Amino acid sequence: MSMDKEELLAKAKKPAEDAMRLHPFYRGKIEVSLKACVRNIDDFAIWYTPGVAEPCKAIAENKEDVYKYTNKANFCAVVSDGTRVLGLGDIGAEASMPVMEGKALLFKYLGGVDAFPICVDTRDADELINFVKMLQPTFGGINLEDIASPKCFYILDRLKEECHIPVWHDDQQGTALVTLAGLINALKIVNKKIDQSKIVLIGAGAANICTIRLLIAAGADTNKIIMVDSKGILHKGRSDLKEKHPVKWELAKSTNSEGIVGGAAEALKGADVLIGLSKPGPDTIKKEWIKSMADDSIVFACANPIPEIWPWEAREAGAKIVSTGRSDFPNQVNNSLGFPAIFRGVLDVQASGISDTMCIAAAQELAACAPGGGWDPENILPTMDMWEVFPRVATATAMKAIEEGLARVSLSREECYKKAEELIKRAQDQTKTSMEQGFIAEPPAG
Repeated sequence: MSMDKEELLAKAKKPAEDAMRLHPFYRGKIEVSLKACVRNIDDFAIWYTPGVAEPCKAIAENKEDVYKYTNKANFCAVVSDGTRVLGLGDIGAEASMPVMEGKALLFKYLGGVDAFPICVDTRDADELINFVKMLQPTFGGINLEDIASPKCFYILDRLKEECHIPVWHDDQQGTALVTLAGLINALKIVNKKIDQSKIVLIGAGAANICTIRLLIAAGADTNKIIMVDSKGILHKGRSDLKEKHPVKWELAKSTNSEGIVGGAAEALKGADVLIGLSKPGPDTIKKEWIKSMADDSIVFACANPIPEIWPWEAREAGAKIVSTGRSDFPNQVNNSLGFPAIFRGVLDVQASGISDTMCIAAAQELAACAPGGGWDPENILPTMDMWEVFPRVATATAMKAIEEGLARVSLSREECYKKAEELIKRAQDQTKTSMEQGFIAEPPAG
């Protein structure tokens, strides 16, 4: 197994090596291109002055017409302050730009969404909130990214309440959505119910905290949920959380009804599900802890770049289904399966927000998209190359928004799917054609 680990580590380093070679070659991943025709210079009088004054006047009379005369309905801002970037931590706004550009690339290719990286030079939560609110005239949606905990909770809650366009924090909601989708199929395979399962979450960052909230909204029993942070199990005696982390304090009071104390080893005894979003491994989670779990246990070890426990070790210890955050192992939990489709759906119906029930509807559809209906223990989720997944999940999201009265535009299911399909295929065909025509250069060999 040691050789396997060496090979896997070498494979894990390869993308980083290629990134340092190809980022300076392309100098970024996105650019602005035209969507309107330019037949000759006379068209400039239509797209700019004097013709452009007419749609401006129409919007001045009715602000909602901005969706009719501009691309607002397909614009998304990817906003970060660079305070918690990937596994790198607080590296600053400029250093977060490659991540935000990469996010914009995925938005466009997988969701047909025109997304813009906006890296903001502030560490102040209220300042960031005000900045995002001022972006609303231009953008149809906001994707928050890589913002430190616990202020990310305050920022998201305020913006969801005070904005009239959908605001989403992918590190929270995106991870929670895709985790729920994988868990739906995993529980189905082992013939267990979410409301009867003991679920242990190791790691108490933004992702797992939001995952708890979505699991409860999807039917999980709060009493059967246990969260473990770096100091141990959350329970009513953890008064250290009162002032420093009120969100975790609320969870300490509402979960773990048996009052179990200790650490991960104690929490996992008899557990049906383990969701790990904590310190990269290997050996962050021990084989003996997995052995103490219930029969047919489910292990999501999603730390990157190395999962908390190697998948084969988790299976050797008795886990029936194992998932990680990596593409070179089965059952990758990847936010990119969620956010492009979610935004495609909310933008197409001009939704004013993204509710938990919309996330659950998206997760259910994502689970239904897994190969073979999600019955294969090594294929509990679809993969990103299954492009048809994205219009399906977008449609489920849009229909739930319409049902809940959050949509400005009402479309039929068929209309929703057709619109999403056309925009996603257009984006992918544009990329393919640009590569064939040399507008996107072939990367140098390396």
